[in-house]
Amino acid sequence: MPKHSKVQVEKPKNFKEAIVRLTKELNSFKVFIIIALLLSSFSALLSIVSPNKLKDLTNEITSGITPNVNNIRVLSTEIMNNIDKSDITIAGVKIKYSEQVEFLTLFSKYDKNSDSKKIYNALNKLPKSIKKVIEPKMNIDKIKRISLLILILYVLSSLLNYIQSIIMSNVSSTFSKILRSKISNKINNLPLKYFDSHKNGDIMSRVTNDVDQISHSLNQSLTTLVSSVTLLLGSLIMMFVTNGIMALTAIFSSIIGFIFMALVLSKSQKYFAVKQKELGNLNGNIEEVYSGLNIIKTYNAKEEVSDKFDKYNKRVYDANKKSQFLAGLMQPMMGFVGNLGYVCVCIVGALLVSKNVITFGVIVAFISYVRLFTSPLSQIAQSVNMLQQVAASSERVFEFLDEEELRKESKLKKISKNKFKGNIEFKNVSFKYDGNDKYTIKNFSASIKAGQKVAIVGPTGAGKTTMVNLLMKFYDITDGDITIDGMSIKDLRREDVHSLFTMVLQDTWLFNGSIKDNIAYNKNVSLDKVVEVCKIVGLDHFIRTLPNGYDSLISDNDSVSAGQRQLMTIARGMILDSPFLILDEATSNVDTRTEELVQKAMDKLSSNKTSFIIAHRLSTIKNADLILVMKDGNIIEQGTHKELINKKGFYADLYNSQFDL
Repeated sequence: MPKHSKVQVEKPKNFKEAIVRLTKELNSFKVFIIIALLLSSFSALLSIVSPNKLKDLTNEITSGITPNVNNIRVLSTEIMNNIDKSDITIAGVKIKYSEQVEFLTLFSKYDKNSDSKKIYNALNKLPKSIKKVIEPKMNIDKIKRISLLILILYVLSSLLNYIQSIIMSNVSSTFSKILRSKISNKINNLPLKYFDSHKNGDIMSRVTNDVDQISHSLNQSLTTLVSSVTLLLGSLIMMFVTNGIMALTAIFSSIIGFIFMALVLSKSQKYFAVKQKELGNLNGNIEEVYSGLNIIKTYNAKEEVSDKFDKYNKRVYDANKKSQFLAGLMQPMMGFVGNLGYVCVCIVGALLVSKNVITFGVIVAFISYVRLFTSPLSQIAQSVNMLQQVAASSERVFEFLDEEELRKESKLKKISKNKFKGNIEFKNVSFKYDGNDKYTIKNFSASIKAGQKVAIVGPTGAGKTTMVNLLMKFYDITDGDITIDGMSIKDLRREDVHSLFTMVLQDTWLFNGSIKDNIAYNKNVSLDKVVEVCKIVGLDHFIRTLPNGYDSLISDNDSVSAGQRQLMTIARGMILDSPFLILDEATSNVDTRTEELVQKAMDKLSSNKTSFIIAHRLSTIKNADLILVMKDGNIIEQGTHKELINKKGFYADLYNSQFDL
């Protein structure tokens, strides 16, 4: 990583490929997704129809509060043509000639530039017959019908949207659950070499942050994108159907939204990819610091750790700031475009109304259409941004799911562990880790007979633990072979090989639960059996001092010493009835007196079993039947403790060095 905090923008991932892969993964949900998309589209269509009905309602109300212009025109024409000065009938109302003269006399004083208030006052002075012809009349029944229809459209639109939200919420939640299950299964099928090259925090980030991001964005983006596109196209068509000039006005005022959206989308994807990557690095750092908190405090490394965390945090901040800034620009910009559209529509609409080209209801309808037209622009942009986040997160998740798994062993025959006697032979075994040029194990050969207690010693890096990992089939052998009772481990299922061994490591692992459950881990044994084992390793007295005895809960925060934790893992190992026993520095965390007790327990446990003991304290393996001395990945000496001491070779030097001052 570079030392400066500036985010290094990597090449954008393949958006199309990620979405295609995600679509394939969602294939089992396609029926529900299609239903949700259709409901979203229908909801949008109902929203598009509503402004047109709102126009009808506005026109109807307007006609009910303004004089009947058509009847005024007809009345004026009839009066002007009434040469014989007779009575006339308009709209079923008889109007006398004197009333006709009064009408002309009164309205001759006003023109189109006159104050509207004066005109309305003049109407009140007209004869009843003429007022009856031209006075406003509101059709309450029609207004009720239109209002009810609009209400039904809005309610139905909301209901359809609500149903599709429930469907998509269920789909996204179920899909995220499936993804987590797949990741969990994948973790169990990955070789150890993957975990050697990836931080635990980054893997955890893929399980939590990336899956949550997929779930959230999937729930919000698909239906929003479809409904927004439907609204955009539908409102565009309806605007031109209603009035072409007003439609062009609304489109012209909104065209800037398209340009801005294209610019933002071209810049934002790479920052979302960087954001997810840096978030994984930050989680990896946090997990690393948390697991070694005691060491950090011991070495007073708080400042150094804080500086390192600040660098990771700054990279996440920079990536998040840039991605969110670009995404956040969309909403205010679209708001401005929408307001600009309202102004333009009102101005142009007022001019057209003044020339009797359109009615006032058209302006009201277009105000709604402008909202329906501009709002989808921001929603489409946000949906595409969410899809980009889905692409960035799904690539990380699918990248993990596509990792090479352990070799399938379904064709290998299953063998019961009770059939094995315990003879093991290493035949010219060689092994090197991926990426390493040098072999960690070179031409390793050894023959161990059933029931032997074999100690493996040597300096750090000699290959002791690696050799045991090969024996357990945690790694595949590069060259050579290992046989158990004459059968190659290559011909045995990995699960069967694991069941042959009881393994106690230097690093203790206890989960949050009772002491009994921890010791009887994955084994259905009685409490009496657990108590018996605990007495053998010297744990029984300590456990009975706890408030709830064997039912006492333990966690990482309990004041249980490292030695007591190690004794619990040793007791757990003793519960298993396996023909082979591996102790990898299992007594390194216990005191001398406890070690002596554990040593006796191990002697009893290893009775009639082939056991391997990896130890640095050579005093603990004096009674071993065979000691293998390893250096640089090969056996350089082998024999009993007494034989190797008498040779005065590497083992003797190693043993005596522990007593040098």
